[in-house]
Amino acid sequence: MKKYVLITLIALMPLAGFSQSIFDQFEDLDNVSSVVVNKNMFNLLGKMNIDSDDPEAKEFMEIAQSLSGLKVFATEDKAIAADMKATVDKYLKSSSLEELMRVKDKDANIKFYVKSGKDEDHVSELLMFVSGIKNVDVEVNDRQIETVLLSLTGDIDLTKIGSLTSKMDLPDDLNKAGKKN
Repeated sequence: MKKYVLITLIALMPLAGFSQSIFDQFEDLDNVSSVVVNKNMFNLLGKMNIDSDDPEAKEFMEIAQSLSGLKVFATEDKAIAADMKATVDKYLKSSSLEELMRVKDKDANIKFYVKSGKDEDHVSELLMFVSGIKNVDVEVNDRQIETVLLSLTGDIDLTKIGSLTSKMDLPDDLNKAGKKN
C-alpha cells in the first residue's frame, strides 16, 4: 500500500509545476522529494488523444480535467517529518477539512482529510498524510522515505476515485475513501 504512494511520487516527478500553498515551504528543502502538478498539466492530460472506445481512459481524462492541483512531498528526515506534521495540524485547524478515514498498521499511519464540494459525492480538496513508514521496499533517490504528504485539489468526484487509484497506482485505501459507509 505504501509502496504505491512512493511509486506514484516517482512516476510524477517529471511533471512538476508551480503553485503556492502552506505546504510549498517543503519544496526547496534538500531532504524533501516533491512533485507539484498544476491545472495546466491536468488540462493538457485532458486534451490528449485517447481511444474513445476505452471507457476507463475516458473516465480518467474526465477526472484529470476536473483537478486543479496535485502536490506530493516526501522525506526521510525526522525533523522535517515533524515539521510536516505540525504544518498539517496547523492547516487542519485553519481550514474546513474534516477527517475522512484513518488507516494504521505496523508499516505506516495514513490519514485522509477532505473539504466538502458541491454535493456529498464531491470534495474540493483531498489531503493524505502518511507517517511512520517502515519496511517499504521502494526508495526515492536512495532515500528511505518516512513521511509523505499529498494534497489533491479540484472538483473531485469520490464515486470515480477508483478509476484514479487504478490508473495512477495510488493506494487502494484511497479507493475505500470514495465509498460512503
